[in-house]
Amino acid sequence: MRKNEAKAIRGVWERTSGSNVWWIRYRDANGKLRREKVGRKGDAIDLLIKRRNERRVGAKMPDNLRNAGLRFSILADDIETYSKAHHRDQKHISSRLKKIRLDFNDRVAESVTPQEIDAWLAKNTKTPGTSNRYRALFSLIYREALRNGKVKSNPARLVQQKHEDNGVIRWLTVAEETALRNTLTEHYPTKIPELEIALGTGMRLSEQYGLTWGAIDLVHKEVRLSRTKNFSSRTIPMNTTVLAAFAELRRRVPKAKKSSAVFSQLPRIWWEDVLQKSGVADFRWHDCRHTFCSRLAMKGVNLKVIQVLAGHKTITMTARYAHLDDAALRAAVDLIVSK
Repeated sequence: MRKNEAKAIRGVWERTSGSNVWWIRYRDANGKLRREKVGRKGDAIDLLIKRRNERRVGAKMPDNLRNAGLRFSILADDIETYSKAHHRDQKHISSRLKKIRLDFNDRVAESVTPQEIDAWLAKNTKTPGTSNRYRALFSLIYREALRNGKVKSNPARLVQQKHEDNGVIRWLTVAEETALRNTLTEHYPTKIPELEIALGTGMRLSEQYGLTWGAIDLVHKEVRLSRTKNFSSRTIPMNTTVLAAFAELRRRVPKAKKSSAVFSQLPRIWWEDVLQKSGVADFRWHDCRHTFCSRLAMKGVNLKVIQVLAGHKTITMTARYAHLDDAALRAAVDLIVSK
């Protein structure tokens, strides 16, 4: 009876076949098209009949039904626009969002639970750091939706962050750097300046590969970053090696505009090949940044100076490199030696 009735009534449909979750579509007393997620087919039919009867008597729908059944995809679209205006690493946001959309796009935004987000993170991420980045994106999506009045809660807030072990810092040894340079010279000679700049400035990958020529001052020997990961600006002085690297890149494009990108593509493809050919294991491009900070610490450079050069938001981040320079510690314990 209900099955035949469902077929006879327009405005009742099962969005996902076999889900047994039925929706209704109708126009209210003001002529506005509305959609509601109901559940069982029979309940959907009954509710549709009720809504149509309400329309006949001129009943107005409450305002809180305006967002009933709002899709996650709407929230995701909003955050795409938001990230373009507020995030320097918008490419990473888009990449992560694309993966999230595969499983959540058609969901009703307010039906997503903390348990579902937690389970998705466990299935789709391999490291605590990656899990936390995706969790942060879920939270951002719902936080902005809350701010815009599109949802009433943020389920990601109840998802616990994973502990990230930042104690182990990977940096290049002299032998490994020699191996990388030899491989680059043989197979990718045009990419040598990119490695020189990474090791000599400590820029994040997004900072280095987001550079335009307007940020490069070869006269004053400076790289000026207008907006970084921490939404602040900083200036990085060039040493002679970095200056020569940028000068070489500029010679290749002498007529490039200030708005033109310094680098045409991310290093992902050729970098993996270089690592394999050189035999340097467990080394990411981001470890060039660790190498920069580690070498400064081992030369006895003050941690506050390293913090400013690296653009760390807090001194705590920089303090990870403190153990690499133990000269002050040795001098301290020497003070208590009996005369």
